[in-house]
Amino acid sequence: QRRLPKRGFKSAQLKYNGEVTLTDLERLGASEVDLLTLKAAGLVREIIKNVKVIKSGELTRKVALKGIGATAGAKAAIEAVGGSIA
Repeated sequence: QRRLPKRGFKSAQLKYNGEVTLTDLERLGASEVDLLTLKAAGLVREIIKNVKVIKSGELTRKVALKGIGATAGAKAAIEAVGGSIA
């Protein structure tokens, strides 16, 4: 038993989570963004159920997120340009 390597825990739900950066939202060019829009644009895979926006890059356009989460820094950046998160 001592010779066996220790194994950690990896959630099976991780494969359903996705990330999108502020730069991706800038390139997308849509005013309203939801999960179906991101899948249609090819930014996330079809299997993804939960998406979170992370603060990486610049955002200069007003964007309204629907059903998408965001980190604290990304939320501040989106609201600074007049966007909203619902």
